[in-house]
Amino acid sequence: MRISLFSWLFFIPICSLLLNFGIFVVSGQCIDDQRTLLIELKNSLNFNSTKSTKLVRWDKTQTPNCCSWAGVNCSDVGNIIGLNLNNETIWGGLNHSSSLFRLQYLQNLNLAYNNFNSSRIPPEFGNLTNLIYLNLSTAGFAEQIPIEISRLTRLVTLDLSANYYFSTSLLKIENPNLATLVQNLSELEELYLDGVNISAQGNEWCQAISSSLPNLRVLSMSDCNLSRPLDSSLQNLPFLSIIRLDNNKFFAPVPELFANFTNLTSLHLSSCGLNGSFPEKIFQVQTLQTLDLSNNGLLYGSLPEFHPNGSLRSLLLSGTKFSGALPDSIGNLKMLSKIDLSFCNFSGSIPSSMENLTQLVYLDLSSNNFNGSVPPFSMAKNLTQINLSRNYLTGQITSTHGKDLPNLVNLDLSFNSLNGSIPVSLFSLPSLQKLQLSNNRFSGLLNEFSNVFSSAMDTLDLSSNKLEGSIPTSVFELRGLKILLLSSNNFSGSFQLNKIQQLRNLSNLDLSYNSLLIDEYNGTNSSLPPISQITTIKLASCNLSKIPNFLRNQSRLNYLDLSNNQIQEAIPGWIWKLRNLFYLNLSYNHLGMTLEGALLNLSSLTVLDLHSNQLEGGLPVLPPFATYLDFSDNKFNSTIPASIGNCGLQTLNLNGNLLEGVVPRSLANCTNLEVFDIGNNHIKDAFPCYLSNISRLRVLVLRSNKFHGAIGCKGPNATWPMLQIVDLASNSFTGQLRRESLSAWKAMMDETPSKLSYLKFDILQLNPFYYHDVITVTFKGLDIELVKILTIFTSIDVSNNNLDGPIPKELGELKSLLVLNLSHNAFIGHIPQSLGNLTMLESLDLSSNKLTGEIPVQLGRWSYFPFIPKPFVQSIGGADSIIQAIFYIFKSSYEGNKGLCGFILTGLGFGVGAAVVVAPLMFWEKGRKWHDDSIDKVLLVILPMIGLSYTGCNNFKVEAEEDIEDENTDDCEDDDDDDEMEDEEFRGRPDSFSEFTPERGDENRTWFR
Repeated sequence: MRISLFSWLFFIPICSLLLNFGIFVVSGQCIDDQRTLLIELKNSLNFNSTKSTKLVRWDKTQTPNCCSWAGVNCSDVGNIIGLNLNNETIWGGLNHSSSLFRLQYLQNLNLAYNNFNSSRIPPEFGNLTNLIYLNLSTAGFAEQIPIEISRLTRLVTLDLSANYYFSTSLLKIENPNLATLVQNLSELEELYLDGVNISAQGNEWCQAISSSLPNLRVLSMSDCNLSRPLDSSLQNLPFLSIIRLDNNKFFAPVPELFANFTNLTSLHLSSCGLNGSFPEKIFQVQTLQTLDLSNNGLLYGSLPEFHPNGSLRSLLLSGTKFSGALPDSIGNLKMLSKIDLSFCNFSGSIPSSMENLTQLVYLDLSSNNFNGSVPPFSMAKNLTQINLSRNYLTGQITSTHGKDLPNLVNLDLSFNSLNGSIPVSLFSLPSLQKLQLSNNRFSGLLNEFSNVFSSAMDTLDLSSNKLEGSIPTSVFELRGLKILLLSSNNFSGSFQLNKIQQLRNLSNLDLSYNSLLIDEYNGTNSSLPPISQITTIKLASCNLSKIPNFLRNQSRLNYLDLSNNQIQEAIPGWIWKLRNLFYLNLSYNHLGMTLEGALLNLSSLTVLDLHSNQLEGGLPVLPPFATYLDFSDNKFNSTIPASIGNCGLQTLNLNGNLLEGVVPRSLANCTNLEVFDIGNNHIKDAFPCYLSNISRLRVLVLRSNKFHGAIGCKGPNATWPMLQIVDLASNSFTGQLRRESLSAWKAMMDETPSKLSYLKFDILQLNPFYYHDVITVTFKGLDIELVKILTIFTSIDVSNNNLDGPIPKELGELKSLLVLNLSHNAFIGHIPQSLGNLTMLESLDLSSNKLTGEIPVQLGRWSYFPFIPKPFVQSIGGADSIIQAIFYIFKSSYEGNKGLCGFILTGLGFGVGAAVVVAPLMFWEKGRKWHDDSIDKVLLVILPMIGLSYTGCNNFKVEAEEDIEDENTDDCEDDDDDDEMEDEEFRGRPDSFSEFTPERGDENRTWFR
């Protein structure tokens, strides 16, 4: 019977399917001995069966075919060739006799992300000679990598790395070294040794790899303790595509040889101590997709012109010294998705061409010197993060900004000079979680906004702007809000704390320094339960009359600031039962009653600031782990408790109380103490030499007590080498200043401090929180409050004592000294010539002593004008010219020494000079007019700098800096913005060292030089 052609066409595919099915069945059946080895392996390994997804399902009774088991791959004939047991929570059982090492056909083995409890890598891995792929990364192995690995000559991929985010590797390559380990691995294409301690220099490891691994494409050796410059032998690896060498110690320039790798796609060299100029040629490698040079603080360079259609996707230069402008051609990098240029020195405007980067997802240009306006980035619809903070950007943010950015999650424009109103359209971005606009010049009303119930926002920071009016109700309808920071604005009106009850997830609230009238929280008026998630509350200067009662239920509260209010009640007992509280600031209130025994329960308290209240009675037993205690300007009238010695204190301020007795000797146990201020009390004691072992002490204030005896300590040991402020004035000290003590104060001898910063200390190790010390020094009878103590501010005041003998010449060694007051003592003899070495001195007072001889001519050669506070000028009846003020200061610095002679700025030299200049001007009208105009120009520059007003001959007037209206003080506003920074390093040149506060509550503080 003949079969039709149509029937054959139908029959052939059926036969083909049956044949293929038969082959699949045969190849899918594992060999019995292979299954036995797997079951033996499972039974020997220790793993968590509740978290396992592969081993726990190996069961020969339910699934006889082991080739179908999870993580198992078989060859056509049923031999095990692949085993993937990564992340199986294996924690042991892999020993020398393990059946794993009898799987002779194994080609791929993955044991990554397990925990073998720091056991050695079994040398039996060398038996698996058919291995092509071996992955033991982040598996918890430790110690020397065995030489037997070098027997795996067919290896193409070897991964022994440790993922930094999951574990720390304890593996090392020492003996045998790297060269011996890889000498037979000529087929290797991918090598991952991240985190393995190799401790080799550049020429060693580079030559070892380049001579043995000619086919290498991926070289990943970050955090391997590699050192010295990279060796040129790396050029012998022409196929290199991915190079990861982060977190090593090269401390050398980047070699230009990287530009010769024509297949290079990724170059990671972050945190390697790289220095010098970065070769621009590397930017031009056509295949380069990722370049990471971040955290190399001595590496500098600039961005070149980029060719069209470049391959670059990630450009990471954060924490380097790259500078210059961003080229417009950066818009040619169409594939660019991540840019991080933060903490560099880039300047100029942000190129508008960046709007063409349609693939951009992440943009961080923070902490640079960019100026101009903020581009809208409307074409980059995939953007999730924009961080342009800490630049000099100006202009307004309009409703077009962010309009077409539906995926934007984080927008940070803080610490710029942006102005205008805040567009409410920003609150409508559907994915926006963090909006940070603090420390700008935004003004006007913050209007109500819509779509709040669908908002994803969890952080809103509008602090330190000029916003006014009431806080919109919409803010409290952002139900996902966790952080709300509105401090230092001009918000006004009544504010009910009940509103925050709607924010169920709120953890951080700051409404400080506005013009709000805070009404008491009343939880009974709402159907919502009281919130208890808050960890930080700042209500400083909010016109509070009592401590809000709702705080007693905030069991998670760890930071509470209610300073600068009108709270007149006693501190409630429940506040000492907040077990997680580590920061409490109740300063500048009218708190009364005693604290005896109240602090015993607060073992977590680290910072306690109660200064400027009306607390009385005995000092309480101090919290055991406190580092900052300020009880100054109260009415405590006890002795200082001896228990204070069991402490980790860094600052102890008891100034301005009625304390008696002596300084407890147990205070010597506080070896971390940096600031010790017990001035203006009734302490009767000798100079505290028993504190000489506190080597970190920077500030010592004993002013206006009843201390007696000699100043200084005997013996060869250095006393307080870091001391920078010493105020021993108005006591009963006698004798001579000890020369050896002055020579020990090394911090006052450094003429070139390495870094300008404030005296501050970390409160938490894991959180960037700092607390600035505040201290008061006296200048010409005026109290000057150093709100932030610069580490370069140095001062010695021993005035109003009974010191005698000659002034030690060793004082001239303290070359960084700014203030020196030896007045109202009984010093005798000549003024040492060495005082002329104090070229940084801004205030010198030797008045009312018994000094004789001539004033050293060196003291008249200072290259500066001493600072003259405005209140001081007013106290001498006003000064019509700079000469009068300077003459008064020089004169008052030496008066009261009957045997002292000499002239500074006056005398014969001044008279002759004046005659030579003045006489011709009396008869030369044109010259006299030129002279007057020239003097006007000089004084118009100098006088405002020192707090004086001046009216020139042509009736134009310049006021002191502090009197200029806000609209004419853009620079001053920038300084004020910088002062708001709590957690950042000081940036830029300081305008002053101190603030003058004639009395408590004065809001018109004067900065002066």
